[in-house]
Amino acid sequence: MNINEKIESQLSEHAVMLYMKGSPDFPQCGFSAQAVAALRACGAEFGHTNILEDPELREGLKKYANWPTYPQLYVNGELIGGSDIVIEMYNSGELKTLLSGIAAK
Repeated sequence: MNINEKIESQLSEHAVMLYMKGSPDFPQCGFSAQAVAALRACGAEFGHTNILEDPELREGLKKYANWPTYPQLYVNGELIGGSDIVIEMYNSGELKTLLSGIAAK
């Protein structure tokens, strides 16, 4: 399985997927912690992967998404963005709206 297949497999397993530094309970950077806090405040269930444990995945995701930084939030296989976008969407209510549509499935 090549790295793109691995990413697509993970995205198909989780409607909401967060690629982050650390884990939701022990984030290893402030931006990842903010993204987790926003997702939890919305009551979202989400998959996660610690990109620090897989250098090939960390580099492959940058190319896959054409997005150079972490965290990266995906919903239904589509890149939403990093923590700045996630926080902006949370503050505007867009994130809760987007994620509530997922919960209904």
